[in-house]
Amino acid sequence: MAEGKTIKATLVKSAIGANPSVRATVQSLGFRRMNQTRELPDNEAVRGMLKTVDFLVAVEGQEYVRPKRSKYKIWRARSKKKHQRGH
Repeated sequence: MAEGKTIKATLVKSAIGANPSVRATVQSLGFRRMNQTRELPDNEAVRGMLKTVDFLVAVEGQEYVRPKRSKYKIWRARSKKKHQRGH
């Protein structure tokens, strides 16, 4: 990698409800709000972090494909109260 190269990345999708490791990765990349664009150093560590959150972040020069289903959400058990009442 050449010295001084940067990658432009934009946070396209919110990390609300995501796994704690995904939220920590987004925060460590420096994103604070939606549609925020950051210029990040072009190194292997940053590229790996962007690869882990590629369903939330769009990278310039690469096509962003919005996920069909939220695979990163923390799925919670449904409430059984409603089903016990017979609804």
